[in-house]
Amino acid sequence: MHHTLAADLARLPDLLDATRRAAVETLAGLDTRPVVPLRPTADPRPEPLPVHGAGAAAALDAFQRRWAPLLSASAGPRYLGFVTGGATPAALAGDWLTAAHDQNSNSALDGAGQDLERETVSWLRDLFGLSEAHTGTFLSGATMSNTTGLAIAREWLGERRGICVSEDGAAALGPVRVLSGAPHSSIAKALSVLGLGRNALVPVPTLPGREAVDPAALDRALADTPGPAVVVANAGTVNTVDFDDLRAIAALRERHDFWLHTDAAFGAFAALSPAHAHLVDGLDASDSVCVDLHKWLNVPYDSAVQFTRRRDLQARVFQNAAAYLGPLGDHPDLVHLTPENSHRLRALAAWFTLHAYGREGHREIVERDIACARSLAEELSADPAFRILAPVRLNVVCLTLAETPTAARLTALREAVQADVFLTPTVYAGTPALRAAFSNWRTTQADVHRAAQALRKAARELT
Repeated sequence: MHHTLAADLARLPDLLDATRRAAVETLAGLDTRPVVPLRPTADPRPEPLPVHGAGAAAALDAFQRRWAPLLSASAGPRYLGFVTGGATPAALAGDWLTAAHDQNSNSALDGAGQDLERETVSWLRDLFGLSEAHTGTFLSGATMSNTTGLAIAREWLGERRGICVSEDGAAALGPVRVLSGAPHSSIAKALSVLGLGRNALVPVPTLPGREAVDPAALDRALADTPGPAVVVANAGTVNTVDFDDLRAIAALRERHDFWLHTDAAFGAFAALSPAHAHLVDGLDASDSVCVDLHKWLNVPYDSAVQFTRRRDLQARVFQNAAAYLGPLGDHPDLVHLTPENSHRLRALAAWFTLHAYGREGHREIVERDIACARSLAEELSADPAFRILAPVRLNVVCLTLAETPTAARLTALREAVQADVFLTPTVYAGTPALRAAFSNWRTTQADVHRAAQALRKAARELT
């Protein structure tokens, strides 16, 4: 063994304790450090690869000195961009143990890692109100979850047309239509990856003043679609967290043949709140569902889950034939169900936080974040410098300046407050805007007030 490796192994407890202290210091400073620190005027100059390493302690010191001060406080309570959660204490513990055990939990030939994943998926299925008809797998994020769901839909289209797409390729399908009202950008990306093409995505009119699809317009679009189609429904849009009427969409199956994929990346968590569960009524009717877990479940990046009613088609798409792998069978190993032949035991962090806090603990996080979003909208709507562009349906505030809301002015506003609060830019109904997305388990009303104060002060200084 290399002498530096041997030395690190000999003092591993001390190294882990030093890492623990660094982590505690980072987490303790989330309330006081800049949410997004100022970037250097020039990109950091890469250092050359070391020829002779100095050991883990030196690497930790170098990271703490060079890189830690430049990272955002995305684990903290006022990082309101990208619908980013943090990591609950239990999820953090689970993630540390994930690295310690270092499982590639894809095969029954190995330990019980994939059984732990299956148990966690069953808990999540219950959390989101799905039936046992849905099976699930862990993936890296909503993009891969959507891609996997649409890959299964692609195989279903082939089944309907007497074609095995996984064997003959997407070209054998001919033209495909994927209908959606206000799809997330990852949907078009997935269609590109799957060989269906971005142009397969057909926009369907939304309801007036809404981002939810118009069911009557979708009915007409399906009537104009030759053969089976794919419908991508939204359970929580990016800008305004609008929800398609999932039951109305599913009812269209009485007249049309289509696969229903629902992108519920963070909107699925509405099911945890009795006051908002109606927003995802009908989610169980979906043929495939995407949920991002590093958003509102507050587990570390990267983690998502994908559900489907057609595991047989999923295995047909992703099966991996090799002598060193288990057979496909009626209960396929996870290696046969996702694009990844290997992945870390992502389920462990989710298992930890669900075991530690249960349904009620995660319901409290969801409802507190919803209340915080509404409070921010109320504080800013009382200020004539701001305009709230859409109702706060769940956990996102879509806001802009009341006067001259240009992209440049909003960029200036966003950059002026980024030490106190981080928001992301968007455009809603043609108007440049900012999004404040609440999904962190630490966020409180005190954080809302601090964010609102920073925004009001910066808006005054812009005039």
